[in-house]
Parts: sequence; structure tokens; C-alpha cells
Amino acid sequence: MTERRLQILEGASPNEIRNPETRREIKRAAVWLGMASAIVLVVLLVQPLLIIFAGLVFAALLDGGVRLLGRVLPIPRGWRLLIVCLLTISFLVATFYIAGMQITDQVLQLRSTIEVQAMRLATWLSAQGLLPGVKDLGGLAREALSSVGRLTSWVGTAFGALTTMFMILVIGLFVAMDPRVYDRGLQWMVPEDNRQEFALTVEAMGKTLRRLLAGRLVGMAAEGVFVGTALAIAGVPMALILGILTGLLAFIPNIGALVSGALTIAVGFSAGTHTGYAAIGVYAAVQLFDGYVVIPTVAKRAVDLPPALTLGAQILASALFGILGLALADPMTALIKTAMERRSEKVESAD
Repeated sequence: MTERRLQILEGASPNEIRNPETRREIKRAAVWLGMASAIVLVVLLVQPLLIIFAGLVFAALLDGGVRLLGRVLPIPRGWRLLIVCLLTISFLVATFYIAGMQITDQVLQLRSTIEVQAMRLATWLSAQGLLPGVKDLGGLAREALSSVGRLTSWVGTAFGALTTMFMILVIGLFVAMDPRVYDRGLQWMVPEDNRQEFALTVEAMGKTLRRLLAGRLVGMAAEGVFVGTALAIAGVPMALILGILTGLLAFIPNIGALVSGALTIAVGFSAGTHTGYAAIGVYAAVQLFDGYVVIPTVAKRAVDLPPALTLGAQILASALFGILGLALADPMTALIKTAMERRSEKVESAD
């Protein structure tokens, strides 16, 4: 049996491009096409990307607690993470066990109180000619809610909110268990010549995020305790739930303070004029306490973000991504600012 001789054709194929100029232009076109495709994917996948980023923020929060615990307990990282999670769960369970019924009752009472106060305010503004008739307010509210964005309608339902929270917690726990695995994976995707600078930038961004979240937690705890105690002393109804809401909303700078202040004042005036004035005094005292005590103390070790920059980022993020974008606007701004500062330092050192 004879073997056939392998024949290889010679000459350029019809789809082979040997002109170097043409190859260079094709490579440039491929880069621009890839960038356009990446932008389209980001727009289409903005919801899961935000959830992943929220999970990373939660992982940074857990990592900060693990690092802090490591200063006093030289035990493996997994055990420290378990202690942090157990302490957090124990605190939440104890809080809701001790004041669970009171919180539930005050939540229901707060909702009806806010609805009544909002209707009174709308009626007064309508009588002054500043708003259309009360019957038209429902249409205005529906129109306003319809323009919030796609993400709000997706997360707005109870099932969607619980699913989103569960995914954020799972992602955060997995990343916090061994962040070096994901760090190495990201570095592997970067060209070898730029890996060292990329690793330093990621490390600086992680440090910035941990400091930012630590400062937020301190501010949230201080404002929540201060408001709840002051409102209870002043005789404002639902002081407990208002203190909890103030502490939670303190995670969102600027806008959170306005929302919590509006709720506090509305509840105060529902109990009488003098109680309303007391609520205004508590709100002013909280802002003074936050501006002259909490922020200067925390800012020494946390991230210094200009208020106008933070507010602008919140407006853009809420308009583009909805309520979840509003909550994550501050961490996004801090990370972008850190990366740009790192890039600027590199350029200055090169010069």
C-alpha cells in the first residue's frame, strides 16, 4: 500500500492580508469595536454588575472587621470571619428580639403618619396655589415614579429585594473568605508588564473602601443613637424607628440626612406644634454634631470626598441605576478617585 505524498499549497490565501498598513488599521478597528461591545455589555448587564459591586462592598466591610479582629486574635482568617459574622448576626437577632414588636408597630404607625402629613402638606400647598389640586397628585406621583429608572422597578418588589440582598450577601461572603484568589485572577487578566502597578492600585482601592465603610459605620451608629435618644427625651413619637432609619440612611451622605430629617420633622408635627419644633431642634443638633464632631473625627482616617462631588455622583447614579446606584454612588466615587490619584502619582514620578 503506497502512501500519498502530503501536498501543501503555496501562495497567499484570498483572506490573508500581508500589507502591514492594512493589518494595523484592522487592529485599530478591532480595538474600537471591542470597546463599543464592552460598553453595550455594561449597559445591558448593569443590574448584575451593580449587585456584584455591592457584594464587593460587603466583602470589604467584612474584610475590615477581619483585619481589625486580627490585631487582637492571631488566629486563621476563616475563624476570624466566622466570629465577625456570628457577632453581626447575634447583634441583629438580639436587637429585633428585644424591640421587635415595638419596631413592627412603629413601622406601621410611621407609614400612616407620613401619609397623613404628606396629604396635609399637599393640601396646604394646593391652597397657596403652589401645587395643582389634590386629585391631580396621584398622577404626578405615578409620573415621578415611572421616571426613576429600570433598576427601581426590578428591585422594587419584595421578592426582588430579598433576592438581591441574598446574592449580595453570598458574593460578599465568598470574596471575604479568600480575597487573594480573586486578586490573583484579576492580575492574570492584566498584561504582565502592568501587573505590579495594577496590584498596587487594587490594594490602594481596597484600603480606601475599608476606610470609607469604617467611617460610614461610625457615623451611622453615632447618628442613630443620638437621634433615637434625643427624640425620646423630647417626647417625639416613634423615636426608636426614627433612630434606626436615621442610622441606616446615614450610609447615603447628603440625601440620607435630608430624608431622615423630613421624616423626623413630619412625625414631630403629627404630635403637636411644640413637638414639631423639638424635632427641628433635634435635627439641627444632629447636623451640628455630625458636621463638627463625627465628620472631622472620622475624616482623619477615612476618605476625604468633597460634598459637591459626592452629591453630583449620587444624582447621576440614581438617574442611571436607580436606588441601588444611589446607595453605591459614594463607594464608586471613592474608588474612582483613588484610581485617578494613583495614576496621577505614577505620571508625576515618571516625569
